[in-house]
Amino acid sequence: MKNRVCIFTGARPNFVKVAPIIRTIERTEDITYELVYAGRDDDPTLEFSLFSDLQMPRPDVFLGVDCENLNELTGRVMAEFERYLDSHPTDTVIVVDDLASTMAAAIVAKKHGLRLAHIVAGTRSFDINMPKEINRLVIDGLSDLLFTAGVGSSSIATREGAEMHKIYLVGNILMDSLRFNHQRWQRPTCLEGIDDGRYLVFTVNRKVLISDHEKMQQMMAAISRDAGDIPVIAPLRGEAYTLASECSSFRVLQPLSYLEFGYLTLHAMGIITDSGNVAEEATFNHVPCITLNSYTEHIETVKQGTNVLVGENVERLQEALAQLVKGEWKHGTLPDRWDGRTAERIVQTLLA
Repeated sequence: MKNRVCIFTGARPNFVKVAPIIRTIERTEDITYELVYAGRDDDPTLEFSLFSDLQMPRPDVFLGVDCENLNELTGRVMAEFERYLDSHPTDTVIVVDDLASTMAAAIVAKKHGLRLAHIVAGTRSFDINMPKEINRLVIDGLSDLLFTAGVGSSSIATREGAEMHKIYLVGNILMDSLRFNHQRWQRPTCLEGIDDGRYLVFTVNRKVLISDHEKMQQMMAAISRDAGDIPVIAPLRGEAYTLASECSSFRVLQPLSYLEFGYLTLHAMGIITDSGNVAEEATFNHVPCITLNSYTEHIETVKQGTNVLVGENVERLQEALAQLVKGEWKHGTLPDRWDGRTAERIVQTLLA
C-alpha cells in the first residue's frame, strides 16, 4: 500500500517550499499525496501565475478559513482540518514553517494518531512573546520527523529534548526551488533601463515594523540618502507600499511574480529586507543582504553567508549600506546541504 501523505500549507511562502517535495513525490513509487490549503480558493495572495511559475498543481482542497484573529484562525483550521482527515485516509501529515494554521494542523494530525513531519524544524527566535515562537515549540514538540535546514537547528531540537532518531538534517528546501528555476527566471519590466548588478532591492513585511511609521520613514530616508544614484526597487503591498511611495527615490511597485522576483534578487547589487526567506536566498545567490531584524531563523546566513543583521537601528543600517555600496561586503559560502536535494532526502526518509 502506498504511503498516503497530506501536505498542509497555510500561506503563500509555503508553496515555494512544498513544490520540490511534490515534484519528487510525483516521480516516486509507493507514495501519494494531497495538497491542502488553509485559506480560500480566491485568496488574493495566490496570484494566477504562482502555481505555473512553481510548476506545481493548485491545492486539492481549500479549507476556506479567512480571519485575522490568530486564536480564532487556529480554532477554525482545527475544525476544518479535522473534517478533512475524517474523510481522507492519511498516513503522514507534512507541515511547513511556523504559522498559527500550521500549529493547528499539527495538533489535529497528532490527535488522529498520524505521523507528523515538520519541514524547517528547530528554528527559534528565543522570544516567547512572539506568537510564532510558541507555534514552533508546539509543532516541534508534536512532530515525529523534524526536518532541519542546518546544524544549528538540529542542535536546538536536540537541546529541547527531541530524540535523535527523529531529527534529520536535510538542508534548506528553498534552495531546491532556486536550483530548479535557475534557467527560468524572468527579467521584470521594472528593470528597463537599469543594468543588472546596479540596483538595490527593498522589501518589508513584518507588521510590527511597518506599523512604526516614524521608524520606517527614518530607515527609508537613510536608504535613499546613502544609495545615492543607485535605484532602489521596492516590491511592496498594503501599508508598506503607501509609506514607500512617499520616498521619491524609491521605485515602488506591486509584488512581482515568483519568477520575476527571483530574477530581481539574483541580479541585485544588494538586498535590504526583513524576510528570512529572502536572506536565505541571498546567501545561496551570493548577494549582499542587510536584514532589518535582530535575529535570524538560520544563523548560517550570517556565519557563513552574505547576511548581516542590523535590527531596526538606523545607524547600523547606514553603516552596512555604506559598505555594500563601496563593494566592501564579506564573501559568503554555502551552508551544508544547501545543495538543491533537500526534497529527495525528505521523501527518502518518509519511505524508510
